Amino acid sequence: MVNESVFVLLAGGKSERMGVAKGLLKYKHTFWILEQLSRISSAKIKTVYIGLGYNNEHYFDAIPWLKDAITDFVDYQRLKIKTIVNPTPELGSFSTLQTVLKNINYDVDVLLAPIDVPLLNPEELNKIIIAKNNIVMPNFEGKNGHPIKMDVNFWKNLVSLNISEENSRLDLQIKKLNPEEITMIKVSDASSVKNLNTKAAWISYLNEEEN
Repeated sequence: MVNESVFVLLAGGKSERMGVAKGLLKYKHTFWILEQLSRISSAKIKTVYIGLGYNNEHYFDAIPWLKDAITDFVDYQRLKIKTIVNPTPELGSFSTLQTVLKNINYDVDVLLAPIDVPLLNPEELNKIIIAKNNIVMPNFEGKNGHPIKMDVNFWKNLVSLNISEENSRLDLQIKKLNPEEITMIKVSDASSVKNLNTKAAWISYLNEEEN
């Protein structure tokens, strides 16, 4: 699997403003997390790591195979999926990211997105996948979004950061890089900069999808 990109989907948050685990929101005839996986499967990705934390038992009750994926990879829509549970989700999303990265024990680039950012269309997602740099990210009308692609040498440094230190945040680590180490991919898909973290934002997104 050397040189293949893998995807990390973070779904470990408390979802207090949403009132339900975001990945378990109903999207058409499925759960949102399964819709996200379906979108990932349409791109040049074969392996996905799902980072859970808060509400992990809710995920396991709704989608039992996610619990099976803790012990071994599970096949789903041409993807191999592994579930990683962060035992300390109260430390924030970077803690969940670190927990997942510690379980990727081979040299590979990582694409990262939180569960509440809709995945790009396959064509533009693949542009991010094939681009090479320490950091590659989509840019929609001047705004940077997700997923963020991290070179193996960059993300391996994240694993060793002390979570209690102030600079243990992905955005701050990216800011430390020289501009030439970051590639921006201009995209026409506004999904990359959406943030579906409230009921109002979710309802608005569903309405957009129907129109």
